[in-house]
Amino acid sequence: MEELTLTTPALLFSAISLIMLAYTNRFLAYAAIIRNLHDKYQKEKDSVLIAQIKNIKHRLYLTRSMQIFGITSLLFCVLTMFLIYIQQHTIAVWVFGLALILLILSLAFLIWEIQISVKALEHHINDIENK
Repeated sequence: MEELTLTTPALLFSAISLIMLAYTNRFLAYAAIIRNLHDKYQKEKDSVLIAQIKNIKHRLYLTRSMQIFGITSLLFCVLTMFLIYIQQHTIAVWVFGLALILLILSLAFLIWEIQISVKALEHHINDIENK
């Protein structure tokens, strides 16, 4: 294996930053949806709204996990760069490996959240098609 250099973990900075921007946009969209559902629920206590609220709550928690793993991955990339800087190459390799695993987990949570989002949208499509 080639030696880990400062540029290797630095390459992930832009990728992780873009991913975090996408995660933040999802989070803000969920916040708007939750406020909207809250207002609707205050007007009418509909069981469909309760199901939607449970679904969005689950997706919100998945998004939080995606963000936590993504941010931790970025922190470990920075730590890797510091370890390389202070000539701790063996530890740096392990920390960078952990950063990659955390990024993989973040992306796996994204796939899970997308699956739930598609199922939620399918319910709306089916409702429209059945009318």
